[in-house]
Amino acid sequence: MSRDVILKVENISKQYRLGLVGTGTISHDLNRWWHKVRGKEDPYLKIGERNDRSTKGTSDYVWALQDINFEVERGEVLGIIGKNGAGKSTLLKILSKVTSPTTGEIKTKGRIASLLEVGTGFHGEMTGRENIFLNGAILGMTKKEIASKIDEIIDFSGCERYIDTPVKRYSSGMTVRLAFAVAAFLEPEILVIDEVLAVGDAEFQKKAIGKMQDISRGEGRTVLFVSHNMAAVKSLCTRAIVLEKGKVGFSGEVENGINYYLDGTKSNFTLGQFKDRKGTGVVKIKRVMVFGSDTNCKPQTGKPFTICFELDNEHQISYQDISFDIRIDDNLGQRISWLSTSLKQKTNESDINRLTFVMDKLQLNDGFYYVTTHIAVKKEVSDWIQNAFSFEVEQGDYYNTGFMVPNIQSKALLNFTIEL
Repeated sequence: MSRDVILKVENISKQYRLGLVGTGTISHDLNRWWHKVRGKEDPYLKIGERNDRSTKGTSDYVWALQDINFEVERGEVLGIIGKNGAGKSTLLKILSKVTSPTTGEIKTKGRIASLLEVGTGFHGEMTGRENIFLNGAILGMTKKEIASKIDEIIDFSGCERYIDTPVKRYSSGMTVRLAFAVAAFLEPEILVIDEVLAVGDAEFQKKAIGKMQDISRGEGRTVLFVSHNMAAVKSLCTRAIVLEKGKVGFSGEVENGINYYLDGTKSNFTLGQFKDRKGTGVVKIKRVMVFGSDTNCKPQTGKPFTICFELDNEHQISYQDISFDIRIDDNLGQRISWLSTSLKQKTNESDINRLTFVMDKLQLNDGFYYVTTHIAVKKEVSDWIQNAFSFEVEQGDYYNTGFMVPNIQSKALLNFTIEL
């Protein structure tokens, strides 16, 4: 059976020059021109560094994307996931022809509608109704075709009262509602959606995901979906690719892709040099230890569980001024528990440098979990690290019946005691 490939990306790369000038100096432009007239390759394609936003680097050129290859079949919903700065939005802009690739080629069959930012393709001075006709015309539809869909678009968006008001007076949520309705109902063969849906409220997000499922499964249209919401990616997408510093790190099944991405967000438990953190740094986490029954055992369902934090408190801040909390998420980013404490008692020394959370019987199913940490000093954020570290829980005999607890995805209420 032949595959119906609707989108093919071949060796796509995108290079940017850092700084105030987009393409380089006059000498760089002349050098490019001289190589071009002689039939030579652009000399600046041979230089440049990988797109690592956390390092300073030595080159003025950076590869936002490098050698991207993939195919998408008709009716597929492809999830594109990765860290901030991995190249997701750049890729979607190239696919939507907002910008052109430095090298490579894109082959498509049919029209592409994009929802990349709030108000994409909208003119602020025009009304919502006028913008619907404008977007339809851009997609190559006739006025009659657009008019036949306009009632459905307005009804789905929930903006009927404001449809004849200039879009510049819409809230960001209303703009997204109308933009998504236009993109979904004007029947493009390929629908490209960035994280912009996160601007909408919970009711609209659910409605939008349902509509994307309908147009992919029922109408056979293709969706490219970028999101940091792993639950939405898992429920909606049929396949996933993971971008890492401008390159494809994984391509395959959605669940495997999510696990690959989340495994890549693990941090070393030595957090002293961890850069992606917020706060004053007066008190911060230096090291974390996570273990089960003893320091040599992995955490296991139904067994003792310990998280021990070693703090960097060189200013010897008093324990009464420190508050500490941790938030535990599952591998889809869903909040399992939020534990918060203020330190009330401390003996032997005036400063605090170690805090231990102890649980006699771990109430988590097997799988990976991710911990966000937050320290405040006198109610001012001192050290806040999103997904500071992760830990794995092994299946265990929680009820001492000789049977392992089945992995049922549900939220657990965790009861810890705290040792200082």
